Amino acid sequence: MAHADLVAAGGFVALFVMMALRVPIGIAMGLVGVFGFAAVRGFGPALNLLTTSPIRVIADFNLSLIPFFILMGVFATNSGMSREMFRAGQAWLGRFRGGLALSTIAACAGFAAICGSSVATAATMTKIALPEMRRFGYPEDVSSGVIAAGGTLGILIPPSVVLAVYAYITEQDVGVLFVAGIIPGLIAILFYMAAVRLAHRSSLPEGTPFDLSEGFASLSGIWAVMLLFVLVIGAMYFGVVTPTEAAAVGALLTMLIGVLRGRLGPRLIMASLTEALRTSVAIYTILIGAVLFGYFLAITRTPQKLTEFLVGLDVGAYGTLALILGFFLLAGCILDAMAMIILLVPIVFPVIQGLGFDPIWFGIIIVVTVELGLITPPVGMNVFVINTIARDVPLQTIFKGILPFVLADILRLILYIAFPAIVLFLPRTM
Repeated sequence: MAHADLVAAGGFVALFVMMALRVPIGIAMGLVGVFGFAAVRGFGPALNLLTTSPIRVIADFNLSLIPFFILMGVFATNSGMSREMFRAGQAWLGRFRGGLALSTIAACAGFAAICGSSVATAATMTKIALPEMRRFGYPEDVSSGVIAAGGTLGILIPPSVVLAVYAYITEQDVGVLFVAGIIPGLIAILFYMAAVRLAHRSSLPEGTPFDLSEGFASLSGIWAVMLLFVLVIGAMYFGVVTPTEAAAVGALLTMLIGVLRGRLGPRLIMASLTEALRTSVAIYTILIGAVLFGYFLAITRTPQKLTEFLVGLDVGAYGTLALILGFFLLAGCILDAMAMIILLVPIVFPVIQGLGFDPIWFGIIIVVTVELGLITPPVGMNVFVINTIARDVPLQTIFKGILPFVLADILRLILYIAFPAIVLFLPRTM
């Protein structure tokens, strides 16, 4: 075995050992990147990477949209927009059997449109929707499963932090990726609602009488969410602003709306800025580690060798795609969403390019696959978030509740692979 191959194998073993020891993924990738590069080129060139890579990531203008979108989501949460989304969904969908579960999915989708984080969506909706569903007698597995699955919409419906990171890694247009996520996001909402109705119809409580005046009154509470989504995504779609400018405007407008409605005072604004800063620093740490790890991959030619290996299997383009997606599903059992995108996409993306698949389409396919990882054992990040907030709900109960949604995700994945135009229709109109 060549020296570079030994270094590559040792680097991946070291990476997974550090992850098993709970070393943060960004630190682990950075260490493997530097020491792996040093093993091939020497410590002088490797240490030079540490003087340039962090500054290059932090100073990248295109990446500045990430903290802005995170801040937008924090302002939205602290100003009560998520609760208004749930109330509006309850007013319009509460008349159906299982209406609160349907309302939770709708609220998750609405909050995802201004948040961009799956974990934040799941955490927020656990605090808002779970007590309501308990009050009306919903089974614990149904209520927790709905929230866990609905939370995954946070990384698909634009603006999505995960899609922004994918765009950075693969050098794609993040605005195009956001637009590509709109139709798959709407389909995800419909599939999740269908899963609720088909899988749990007999165990769900009856709906409440519909009041038209109450329904229209609830819409007055969600005008801010609708306005923000139309302005941010619409401006990007029509090319009025860049994605980074749209993120900055979205964060500013969300804060102003909260202030004008009397829900964001100086103390809460400062707390929001602090929370967004902490989250942004964590993501930037991972990105810096990913850049250093990328040098390690390049010097050991791991992506090129993987491409040669997969092409040599002679299973065809879709057979190779199935192997890659299967690998992501397995990785989802031990890694969170951001770690999967940052760690694995640089390795498999050259394979996808070599097979001729559209990179925008592949981005959505990977995000849907990552969504599965967020709700499948043994990690299931959304499941653990719900369990952390609602400690009286056992993990096995939540995992039982997500089974219909796992099936819905698999069906959606097959649909997008069979009909790529579903994903690419809107981007092609830009």
